[in-house]
Amino acid sequence: MAVKTVFTNEALQHIFANYNLGKYINSKPISEGTVQTNYKVQTTNGYFVFRYYENRTKNSVLFETNLLSYLKENNYPCPQPFINNTGSFVGNYNLKPFVVFSYIEGHHIEEPNEGQKKLLIQKAAELHKITQSYSPIHKESRWNYGVEFCREQAIAAYKRINSLNSKKKFNWIDKGLLTLELPQSLPMGICHSDFHTSNILYNNNKFVALLDFDDANYTYLLFDLVGLIESWAWTHDKYDVINLTEAKKIIEEYTKHKPLSIVEKIHLFDVYKLSIFIDSVWFFERGDAEDFYEKRKIDYLDQLGRENFYKVFFD
Repeated sequence: MAVKTVFTNEALQHIFANYNLGKYINSKPISEGTVQTNYKVQTTNGYFVFRYYENRTKNSVLFETNLLSYLKENNYPCPQPFINNTGSFVGNYNLKPFVVFSYIEGHHIEEPNEGQKKLLIQKAAELHKITQSYSPIHKESRWNYGVEFCREQAIAAYKRINSLNSKKKFNWIDKGLLTLELPQSLPMGICHSDFHTSNILYNNNKFVALLDFDDANYTYLLFDLVGLIESWAWTHDKYDVINLTEAKKIIEEYTKHKPLSIVEKIHLFDVYKLSIFIDSVWFFERGDAEDFYEKRKIDYLDQLGRENFYKVFFD
């Protein structure tokens, strides 16, 4: 159960009285999700999603609602945020923000077939095409994935744990970040950053919606492409290698909908490594500094090398 804050019928009735979305009838908690509290709410106008942000600032939520409103204006399949009677997307309850979204019918598929995978790759590419010229408001309120962000989070983790092992891990991350080549010309925009199956809705073989932009941020557009390769082409076994044939299929499908520039092709290798360094921060306490999962992944990529990485996928 993902619900961390319980809302009574009276509380939700009071909240929905501030929207022009019909009269409140009933609600039930939504079990999907692990961080925020979500309720499916029925009114006389239909169904909606009430989302209560347990750990986000108002400005961070405004980043999300303004982004989703922009995407809906561009006919992108995602939830629609609704404004309240004061003209704001974001309300407040007990000092925490909330938003009311459209409810979208569909199914989560744990093991998507090849056609369903291609649809997600297409929608990721379309998201990047739409947002590569988008100027997000409250960008500074999000964790925007980059070298400095990774270093800052690694420092914070090292200081929090304050052990010899954590110091060694920080030094490994810090040294590795210095090897990355990420030129200013590398295209940036909005990445969703969490293509978990619970965030994707299908109706049979039709892609219905991409949900939960809680981790969306302004970063290198390649970051989501790396996420797709990680999901379906990284072997995630004792060998810890990329299935190069599968990865190439993902890249080729992506470029059908959004071609990669030369600079993106050259530096996909670097963004891939950056994503692994960021993962090593999220799982900072996992494993010994001399041999741990993310280190083995970086070692594999370094053995493959930037030049061979490029040749495998683009030459």
